[in-house]
Amino acid sequence: MTIKEVMAICLSQLYVWRIRKWAKTPLKTQNKVLKTLMSKAKDTSFGKDHSFEKIKSYKDFVLNTTVKDYEGLKPYIERALGGEKNVLWPGRPIYFAKTSGTTSGTKYIPISKESMPTHTKGSRNAIFHYIKETGKTAFLNKKVIFLQGSPVLEKINGIKTGRLSGIIAHVTPSYLKANIMPSWKTNCIEDWEKKVNEISKETIKEDMAVIGGIPPWVQMYFETLKEAGNKKVVSEIFPNFNLFVYGGVNYDPYKKTFQKLIGKEIDSIEYYPASEGFFAYQDSQKSKGLLLCLNSGIYYEFIELSEMKKKNPIRHNVATVNLGVNYVLVISSSAGLWAYNTGDTVSFVSLCPHKIKVTGRYKHFISAFGEHVIGSEVEEALKEVVTSSNLNVKEFTVAPKINPEEGLPCHEWWIEFDVLPKKEEIEKFAKKLDQNVRIRNAYYKDLVDGKILKELEVVVVKKDVFKNYMKKIGKLGGQNKLPRLSNDREIVEGVMSCNN
Repeated sequence: MTIKEVMAICLSQLYVWRIRKWAKTPLKTQNKVLKTLMSKAKDTSFGKDHSFEKIKSYKDFVLNTTVKDYEGLKPYIERALGGEKNVLWPGRPIYFAKTSGTTSGTKYIPISKESMPTHTKGSRNAIFHYIKETGKTAFLNKKVIFLQGSPVLEKINGIKTGRLSGIIAHVTPSYLKANIMPSWKTNCIEDWEKKVNEISKETIKEDMAVIGGIPPWVQMYFETLKEAGNKKVVSEIFPNFNLFVYGGVNYDPYKKTFQKLIGKEIDSIEYYPASEGFFAYQDSQKSKGLLLCLNSGIYYEFIELSEMKKKNPIRHNVATVNLGVNYVLVISSSAGLWAYNTGDTVSFVSLCPHKIKVTGRYKHFISAFGEHVIGSEVEEALKEVVTSSNLNVKEFTVAPKINPEEGLPCHEWWIEFDVLPKKEEIEKFAKKLDQNVRIRNAYYKDLVDGKILKELEVVVVKKDVFKNYMKKIGKLGGQNKLPRLSNDREIVEGVMSCNN
């Protein structure tokens, strides 16, 4: 065992002990975070506009702030973008994370000197939990790759701006850089297909142990590797590859396909990163859920989905949440985001400690007929069918078929399989899938049973159709993700144009 491995074991014990200590007192931990945030931001423009100096409790905070999405905070963010100081947080942001919004166009999320370290500490703590629980450390001496967006940054009024994954590349600790791939030059390639090809060339002869990224883009990397190396499975190229780190997309629908591509079962760690902050991470290989980062300069609030359309929805903190309820995640942070609606939905799987699962996006659902089917329901339904069948799914999206030429409307599942299935296989697959969605959503079940909807339909798309669609709309690779659910036909019509 190397010195690096021995140090990692010692540090993992220390850090996990510290984390478990604050996790045992969630409300106390979060109250301390809120108090610190109010104190530091009271003299900012936003703090003065919302009387932060008078806020002494969570109740005061709720009374003095309203929940806002990006559009609600945009006037303040534009002032900060213009170079003004002390707008949302003391001083000026050190970065702006640039991200594409579905309703706001391009969004610029501020990152402060205080918030920047939380993005890297979250991933570090996840690895320490893994080491502490499993005792595995050999990967520390081997190569690591994270498939991410380009680290090339632009400047807006002197503030560096770019994709979050690109920003993270600039702040990676120096002691990790020797093992991390690809090279800086390759990482700067903007064209995703060209980038993956170059990454494959650089890494194919390396001793790769950890691979990370959003599952569909890592899958693309694996397929390119197999072709370049003329191998049947990735484990023939990387025999010591035993840990996959991912975030942004639920891994479950891809898991069976990944096992086939890799050629063996490996460990995985899920992160919950976002431009707005690093919210949670998988802290155990033995239990489900992501540990909520309660001690990282972020104050969390939760609003039940049913409350979101109300003018003054009931806001919960960690003291009043319940298991199994779908909440919209709202944050206030040391980056200067206040009562900010992230648009993500989560539910709690544990309250001791507070652990969540990501259930989808608040605006990504199907409710064309009042069924309100959400992301976690379709992903869990699909996972169960795939696990019990011989079919492997590469990518999918779901949309309502509202005005069919004949028969009843339905939900239409557009799916790319790794091998084109037979007609009878698809019919059996679709029937089981429909049954599984019914089990998870009572409203959908009632609509099908009541002959308002017919059973779902599966549309099998050609190879690489989803990749070509994402390329066509300029969102191939990086942090971009194909939406799982839409309440209209815009996405599937785009996919259809690539399926001819």
